[in-house]
Amino acid sequence: MGSPFWGRRGVMKIAFHGAARTVTGSKHLITLENGKQVLLDCGLFQGMGRDTDVLNSEFGFTPGTVDYLILSHAHIDHCGLIPKLVKDGFKGVIYATPATKELGGILLEDSAEIQRDDTKFINKRRAKQGLPPYEPLYDLEDAAKALELFKTVNYGEWTKIEEGLEVLYTDAGHIIGSAAVHLKITEKGKTTQISFSGDVGRYNDAILRSPDVFPQADYILLESTYGNKLHDEVHGTVDGLAHWIQHTCIEKKGKLIIPAFSVGRTQEILYALNQLELENRLPAVPFYVDSPLSREATAVLKNYPQYFNKRIRKIMEEDKDPFDFKGLKFIKTVEESKALNDNPQPCVIISASGMADAGRVKHHIMNNIGDKRNTVLLVGYCEPHSLGGRLMNGAKEVKIFGEMYHVIAEVGAMKSMSAHGDYDDLCQFLACQNPLLVKTLFLVHGEYDVQQDFAERLRRKKFKDVVIPEMHFETTLS
Repeated sequence: MGSPFWGRRGVMKIAFHGAARTVTGSKHLITLENGKQVLLDCGLFQGMGRDTDVLNSEFGFTPGTVDYLILSHAHIDHCGLIPKLVKDGFKGVIYATPATKELGGILLEDSAEIQRDDTKFINKRRAKQGLPPYEPLYDLEDAAKALELFKTVNYGEWTKIEEGLEVLYTDAGHIIGSAAVHLKITEKGKTTQISFSGDVGRYNDAILRSPDVFPQADYILLESTYGNKLHDEVHGTVDGLAHWIQHTCIEKKGKLIIPAFSVGRTQEILYALNQLELENRLPAVPFYVDSPLSREATAVLKNYPQYFNKRIRKIMEEDKDPFDFKGLKFIKTVEESKALNDNPQPCVIISASGMADAGRVKHHIMNNIGDKRNTVLLVGYCEPHSLGGRLMNGAKEVKIFGEMYHVIAEVGAMKSMSAHGDYDDLCQFLACQNPLLVKTLFLVHGEYDVQQDFAERLRRKKFKDVVIPEMHFETTLS
């Protein structure tokens, strides 16, 4: 939905071109009074069914007219379309924290490789059906060009981008390097402060520090993934994993397949399995991390212990590597990955992606979903139309790489594992703000029914103007 202000200079505007009444595809474009454009995130849409390819092919704005991209963190739904942005004409500066730049480098390269490999796999089948080939969104060369535009900014430092425009990053506690973005915009003697939460982490995260406080804002863009839910803390991650390993690998003598995001979730699982070993509760079965990106992301995580919370730093005084344990193996080659499907022995396979919509885990599910001994364990948010979402919602048949498969394997879920804050965490994140001074609070990065519930909660907390923008909605910032 457009507005009469589209294309006009002289008024500050914001437009929402992704993560608008949906969870993925984060893209929010601010146009200053002088016409300069600042893009907050440039993420890939994921798990949107047939609409996914169409949504990722069109930005809703002209990449070549964007002057700056300010990245909140390195998850693919926040950074995954940056190479296409560059391919389509963006030549500006990309701001990120040091850890986000490091993770983004390996993540965007991995995304390009997954697109290449998946496209090759799909096109073999399309050729047999006489269908035209798919084209990937971008390639490795596009990803490399994008990385040349990155400029790093540390937490807690106001950084001048240009005259009248400053940015501040505060720790969001979501993944290593994740940040809430704060803009200070001064035009015609008037200063406006805009805060974008990125993804807000948990205040009792197993690994990371809690989200930081931030300066009073005039406008806030707040994620709302779990805006109407409280996470299950009764059955913790460590005990939950112990149950599923025992049930699947020991009792059923099957394979436990865990789709997990390479950045954040995989490391949380490894940390929990390490805790089981320290407590002498880890079953003697092989554990495989089948994701080259996960291996590299785990190495990056270890480079930033200053972002860990006090509890894990205390553990590291006795256990130098809290992400390693007996029986753990990182799979490197495609041949090793394929061999896992031919091996009938019970094991645990942790593989990307978390929504099971791309990457090696999709192949593992395809090859193991027809055996009742096996379990697919979902440990995080899944878009309803994604493969993980359909399995979580009880589908009896699922389409994988264009073919239908009966769901014979058991499907489980651990709702305690989430790097996204629930509504208590999100409200705590906002507690540093005077709601009466916030002109508008925009809810992004959430499903519409969840956002409607959360909006009512926020209004009860005295945020007087809570808006849920739809895709491509644009409005002025007075």
